[in-house]
Amino acid sequence: MTRLCRGVLAVATLGLLAVAGGVAWILIHGVSARDRPTAVEVVGARVLRGLATPRRLRGAANPAPVSPEALARARAHFADHCAVCHGNDGAGQTALGQNLYPKAPDMRLAATQALRDGELFAIIRNGVRLTGMPAWGDGSPESDRQTWELVHLIRHLPRLTPEEVEEMEGLNPKSPAEIEEARRIEDFLRGGTAPAAAPHH
Repeated sequence: MTRLCRGVLAVATLGLLAVAGGVAWILIHGVSARDRPTAVEVVGARVLRGLATPRRLRGAANPAPVSPEALARARAHFADHCAVCHGNDGAGQTALGQNLYPKAPDMRLAATQALRDGELFAIIRNGVRLTGMPAWGDGSPESDRQTWELVHLIRHLPRLTPEEVEEMEGLNPKSPAEIEEARRIEDFLRGGTAPAAAPHH
């Protein structure tokens, strides 16, 4: 047997052993979203995120003008659509965001901030397969404008003020129980009966 044949056989054997080891590990430990992603999965997710960006968008500059009004619209949109996973401050420290696999990233950090505007736009618009990131928008000019404004907000997240976070908290979606509790408190403040305590879950 030649040296080349022995080398190919050795590489093939190592590959089969690695696959067998991976299958055995999965059978023993299971596949849980509670685990930390492996290095291979992290690399795979980054590759998928890169593939979510069509070539024409990779170097695209943000065409939406940045202004206080644009950032206010983006904060309202983010609070209503994105904060459930990413948090109003973009840190990803929400019950849903921390239980995704992989977990929602802290968008204030370099891993997100270093992405180009076109990449951020594509991630929001197209989503990223095999992660919790859905595709948003319908491709209309108005929807794309909103997405580009969200890109401006993502750039602003590291400098978000406590007042802006508080404003966004008031814009977060409310559950029926939260709406009913707010109604009872408002009724009480107008002279009605004391609001009943909300049940604990």
